[in-house]
Amino acid sequence: MISNKKKIKVVVEKTSTGFSAYCIDLSVFTEANGVNELYENLLEALTLYFEDENPIRKEQLDLRFDFRTFFQDYKILNARFLAERIGMNQSLLAQYTSGIKKPSEKQLKRILNGIHSVGKELSDISLILK
Repeated sequence: MISNKKKIKVVVEKTSTGFSAYCIDLSVFTEANGVNELYENLLEALTLYFEDENPIRKEQLDLRFDFRTFFQDYKILNARFLAERIGMNQSLLAQYTSGIKKPSEKQLKRILNGIHSVGKELSDISLILK
C-alpha cells in the first residue's frame, strides 16, 4: 500500500503505436493508444501491483511527460498562446516543441510554470448559462 501523501513517479512517452508509461521506483509498465486509456491501464496496473483493496487514484500519480509528447497530446495549449503568456519568443518555443532545440533547465522551468498557471486559471473557472 502507498501512503496518500507520497506520489508515484511515472514517465510518459510517445511510442510508434501510442503511449507508454513506466514507474521510476516500481516495476510497473503499461502502454495504450491514447493518454486517457494509458491512465486507466496505469491505475489498474498499480492497484494490482500493490494488491490493495483501495484503488490507486490519479491524484497519487506524479506524471512526467516527455517535453514533445506533452505538446503533441495537449493541443489545447498551443505554443503561440503559451509563448505570449510567459513572454517567450514564439518561434523559440515552437523549436522546443518540435525538437529542433532543447530548452535549458531555466527555460523548462519557465515553460512549466506557465503551463501550471494556465491550468490553475482553468481549474478556477465556473461556467453559467444565461
